[in-house]
Amino acid sequence: MSQSLDVTLIDSVRRVLADNADLATDAQSLDPAADLYAAGMTSFASVRVMIALEDAFDVTFPDEMLTRELFGTIASLAAAIAQIQGKGSPS
Repeated sequence: MSQSLDVTLIDSVRRVLADNADLATDAQSLDPAADLYAAGMTSFASVRVMIALEDAFDVTFPDEMLTRELFGTIASLAAAIAQIQGKGSPS
């Protein structure tokens, strides 16, 4: 994870995941590098997560970013949001 990612961004991503990802594990207890799919997220849930993140952060994920890897971890989601917002680079 990029050092430029702050705790607030990570926590905000966790809240979106808690509300939309249907994880078997509490999103608040997951390490930012933990595999979200191993934690129970499905491809269908990842679409809900994408829409919720776009709404929460007022961003649009470009088509080229829409990969399984992007939605694989909290850190990758936070890094992508920071990149789109111009606040950091992808990890």
